[in-house]
Amino acid sequence: MIPPEMPVDRHPAFHVEGLDCAEEVSVLKRAVGPLVGGEEGLAFDVLRGKMTVLLPAGRVPAEEIRRAVAATGMRARPWRPEAPAAAGGLWSRHGRTVACAASGLLLAAGLVLEVAAAGGLRPALEGSAPPLAAVLCFLGAIVAGAWFVLPKAFYAARALRPDIHLLMTVAVAGAIGLGEWVEAASVAFLFALALLLERWSVGRARRAIEALLDLAPPVARYSPPGSDEVREGPVTEVPVGATVRVRPGERIPLDGVVVSGATAVDQAPITGESMPVAKAGGDEVYAGSLNGDGAFDFRVTRAAADSTLTRIIRLVEEAQSHRAPAEQWVERFARVYTPLMMGLALLVVVVPPLLTGGVWGPWLYRGLVLLVIACPCALVLSTPVTVVAGLASAARAGVLIKGGVFLEAPAHFRTMAFDKTGTLTHGRARVQRIVALNGHSDEELLVRAAALEAESTHPMARAILAAAAARGVSFAGAAAVTAVPGKGAEGIIDGRRFWIGSHRFMEEKGAETPEYHEQAQALEDEGHTLVAVGNDRHVCGLISFADEVRRTAPAMAAELRRAGVRRLVLLTGDNERTARAVTRAVGLDECRAELLPEDKVASIRALAAEGSVAMVGDGVNDAPALAAATAGIAMAAVGTDAAIETADIALMSDDLERLPWLIRHSRRALRVIRQNIVFSLAVKAVFAVLAGFGIATLWMAIAADMGASLAVIANALRLLRAAA
Repeated sequence: MIPPEMPVDRHPAFHVEGLDCAEEVSVLKRAVGPLVGGEEGLAFDVLRGKMTVLLPAGRVPAEEIRRAVAATGMRARPWRPEAPAAAGGLWSRHGRTVACAASGLLLAAGLVLEVAAAGGLRPALEGSAPPLAAVLCFLGAIVAGAWFVLPKAFYAARALRPDIHLLMTVAVAGAIGLGEWVEAASVAFLFALALLLERWSVGRARRAIEALLDLAPPVARYSPPGSDEVREGPVTEVPVGATVRVRPGERIPLDGVVVSGATAVDQAPITGESMPVAKAGGDEVYAGSLNGDGAFDFRVTRAAADSTLTRIIRLVEEAQSHRAPAEQWVERFARVYTPLMMGLALLVVVVPPLLTGGVWGPWLYRGLVLLVIACPCALVLSTPVTVVAGLASAARAGVLIKGGVFLEAPAHFRTMAFDKTGTLTHGRARVQRIVALNGHSDEELLVRAAALEAESTHPMARAILAAAAARGVSFAGAAAVTAVPGKGAEGIIDGRRFWIGSHRFMEEKGAETPEYHEQAQALEDEGHTLVAVGNDRHVCGLISFADEVRRTAPAMAAELRRAGVRRLVLLTGDNERTARAVTRAVGLDECRAELLPEDKVASIRALAAEGSVAMVGDGVNDAPALAAATAGIAMAAVGTDAAIETADIALMSDDLERLPWLIRHSRRALRVIRQNIVFSLAVKAVFAVLAGFGIATLWMAIAADMGASLAVIANALRLLRAAA
């Protein structure tokens, strides 16, 4: 499934034919960047050949951008939602294959004619002059092999910025000048083959990612809101509020809430959960998840363009523009490396003959070999394909990482800080005790608390409302309710102002007496969290809550330690005693309790001063702390827009075991990036030495470069299998 693009009036996008290698990104940045306010005004998706201008449409005419792209030897056309492989004409889709095949056939024909004219293979290899027919075949092989290379080489020469296309063109031209027709044709063919195989490999990565996310069915059976008529049509036409029917074994087409029926749903593609999840009336379902044996109806809550699956796809795509540190280093290195190698090749050609008075031909040939070896394609491919494969693999495991920089970050975590409610605990606090004071009854106290919390989404507010419903208590919401961040709320009930809040809030109100303090402390000593309810005259009573620690939390903490995280810290606005009880139950190192949002930020900054720190929270209440950490990780982000937008990494389920997996996955990705960089540079170094001694030939150099490019791509694609 290819997601709907950003509205065209926000970010115009183009499909760029010829954008096959990460090096071409640099070429486009230099050509188009000045038109859009610099390189930061562009974003690229190499896997899909997509360039996005990060400026509103109309600021820069599309035709002007297309002309700038055309000057590089590439061609841009407006982006369409269909897959790039299916876009364009026959030549744009298959031209490279045809040209490469023609080059190979003409090379083979030329070799056959040369061998026949020389009277055997050995005389041909010993350097006998090829006949005219063979030369014409070799020339045809060169033209066909260089057909897609020459326009880019011309741009690079005109811009005085050498790249791989210019290096190959110079090498082929030099071989022709030396009369090495076989070598020239071999280099042209092998380079065309290398580009074709590279394009195929990158296409395989793209198809793997598209298949990974090609989950939601294109059509749905639905009844429009307020109608019993059953229709079948594209999911993009299903309105919010419609009722959709899902049969056993079908994929769910849209996000929604079950209204009838019961089943079990495999939502692993969205949340990474390994077991099917039971669904009944009122439960949420997500587009792309697989229905089990039961049929059910659900009400659509999000349009197709805004489903959880579509947001994941869009964020994975956008994440590719947030480059990893290693990727940025490789790009800076390649900018210096390529002209440096061209200068070195020139020195190899000029200096030895001048110093020794020797012949120029052999040294010119060695310089040409060095030019071919200098191709940095394998090096610049080493990181982006790895990053994209790592992001896609994580998304399949239910972990949404918002860029290469955050793919690398978990590998360096030394401290992890956790929110308590909804993170280490289930976040489903239950009312444990109601202590009415000053002549109030339990029911009256519950009515006051429920009235003040009627519109709140805080877990304790929901627990109060649940307790009121369980006891059959009726109430009307308070008027003029105002929240006091981190402390509580105030409002008007029956013309009188009441307040509800934490133990600290009760103290600040000046309402606490030694008796109240003793009662509150006794509840807190038992590990309960409490709120006080009061008015302008006295405290009406206390309500205590308890929340269960997640069953997987202790194992998660132990796994994090084994993964190398040195310090595990609890940051909570809850009281000290409750915080200590959770810290002991989970096995954390320390806790910091009764923290306001700004206190959490200060704690994160203090921890960050000692090394890389992650903050794990719910993505909404902990937004400032998530932003202050090296990387913010949101728990249970399914269906929560704020969590996905706030955090750098979002766990799409409540599975704490994804945290150790995330660290291992990050280290795997970093290890693959380093392997690719070292391997690419090692291949260059070995063949540079061989070229210096006259051992390496042109065809050997191009074959080594092609092999290195394919090797780093294959190594990177291993990450797609890392979603276990």
